Amino acid sequence: VQVGDWVLALGQPFGLEGTVTAGIVSAKGRGLGIAFRENFIQTDAAINPGNSGGPLVNLDGEVIGINTAISTESGGYQGAGFAIPSNLAKFVAVQLAESGVVRRGYLGVAIQPVEGTLAEQLGVKPNEGVLVAEVYPNTPAAEAGIQSGDVILSFDRKKVSSPNELQSYVEESEIDKPHDVQILRDGKQMTLKVTVREQPSEYGMDRVPRRLRGSDRAIPDSQSFARLGIQVETLTSDLARELGVDVKEGVVITQVKPDSPAALAGLTKGTIIIEANRQKVTNVSDLREALAAKPLSQGVLLRVITPEGLSRYIAIRVGEDQ
Repeated sequence: VQVGDWVLALGQPFGLEGTVTAGIVSAKGRGLGIAFRENFIQTDAAINPGNSGGPLVNLDGEVIGINTAISTESGGYQGAGFAIPSNLAKFVAVQLAESGVVRRGYLGVAIQPVEGTLAEQLGVKPNEGVLVAEVYPNTPAAEAGIQSGDVILSFDRKKVSSPNELQSYVEESEIDKPHDVQILRDGKQMTLKVTVREQPSEYGMDRVPRRLRGSDRAIPDSQSFARLGIQVETLTSDLARELGVDVKEGVVITQVKPDSPAALAGLTKGTIIIEANRQKVTNVSDLREALAAKPLSQGVLLRVITPEGLSRYIAIRVGEDQ
């Protein structure tokens, strides 16, 4: 299925049995925030209440999805409908029929898309692979040697272009068997063997994003990094406790100048910087040294812990005149 393919949605909108509407595939791999796992096909074929459960078919009459949800402000069709991909539905249905439970594989990583300035800093094209922001201990990824900062390019020789795509490949892969994972690390491609295991039922439950606490507290006078547009302070155990985070080392952003390079990159007050340009940051001096290693005009790659407690990589572009 490709974006732009013509599709038909069948169902019973408003109780009107046997209704067929036409449109195209608008996007793939969509997430709406209504379930823990999401990989929807988006379509502009009219889907309304009563369409759920009906098939989404291509012009060859093949079922490619199951109509599931709409995005709307009125309660009715507004051009954005969503269907569960048929291969995902089949994967779930077969397991339920055979064993009564669904077993999904997992790697044990936090991942993020590779876009814009971030892609430039990593030396890849936009949406070429996904970036590993964090590797959790005692997981298949950790045992295979995957590291934060790696870009996963393919899984079992299938190219990866988005987090949802990789998640689908891994969850539907054979469990307790090795799989080839091609990565890019420090500009060099390599292939690792990862033995995918069954995802524990409680996996991820202890990683629900944390909200920043005490963000309005008085933080000691900060040191300024004016060209980036931030002020920072070395993280202490007391400060980490008041911010409600488990991080032990790094620097806390205490102020972000509006419309600065940092603000445009999405950095906010309370974010903790733990790496800069691939160098570990434990205090303000470390950050200053890492930023001095190359001109800011070539861009800055930061690994941060967001105020919600999530590990992410942020790329900042700094102009020559800033």
